[in-house]
Amino acid sequence: MIYWILKHLVIGPLLKTIYRPWVEGAEHLPATGPVIIVGNHLSVIDSFFMPLMVDRRVSFLAKSDYFTGRGLKGWFVKTFMLAVGQIPIDRSGGKASEASLNTGLSVLDRGDVLAIYPEGTRSPDARLYRGRTGVARLVLESGALVVPAIMVDTEKCMPIGAKFPRLRRIGTLIGEPMDFSRFAGMSTDRFVLRSVTDEIMVEIQRLSGQEYVDVYASTVRNR
Repeated sequence: MIYWILKHLVIGPLLKTIYRPWVEGAEHLPATGPVIIVGNHLSVIDSFFMPLMVDRRVSFLAKSDYFTGRGLKGWFVKTFMLAVGQIPIDRSGGKASEASLNTGLSVLDRGDVLAIYPEGTRSPDARLYRGRTGVARLVLESGALVVPAIMVDTEKCMPIGAKFPRLRRIGTLIGEPMDFSRFAGMSTDRFVLRSVTDEIMVEIQRLSGQEYVDVYASTVRNR
């Protein structure tokens, strides 16, 4: 209920009035059934604008830091993130990664929409980086359709380090569903996982027109 109120009566109308976001290909998102939305990640505001442009509720796996803040600010951030469909996960690796996978699968088991950024983190320079194979495991273990959703100009609206978004039109480009049912039962094969992930990244690159860099974005950001 809170999600619907924020999207349709509070935050959604406000953002649409101020930023006039556009969308192409919204009809490609199936109206029912489990779907994994995969996309590029240019700015922190990607997770707010993309769900505004589709009819279905979209859940994201968000780092747990957003939910552990103290005081009034911490409470507000936690409440807001939960209200807009963010699900806290631990990104420290190991058993935490397995728990994150199970959290994503629970969303899909309900027949809902889960959104993932295969790069694992925001692009440091608006280029597209190598995808992580966790997305492929979710695809193969859930059997969900994959729908690419490309964000356009969000990094210009709110670049890394900016405190507030600038007034600029941004867009969402939604591509046709991708079906990986031919790889059913092969979610433990690392070569298949890499192949599925790379196929997803090729489609994201085709739709976005971004320059592709075959290294992980986190490696570049940590330099």
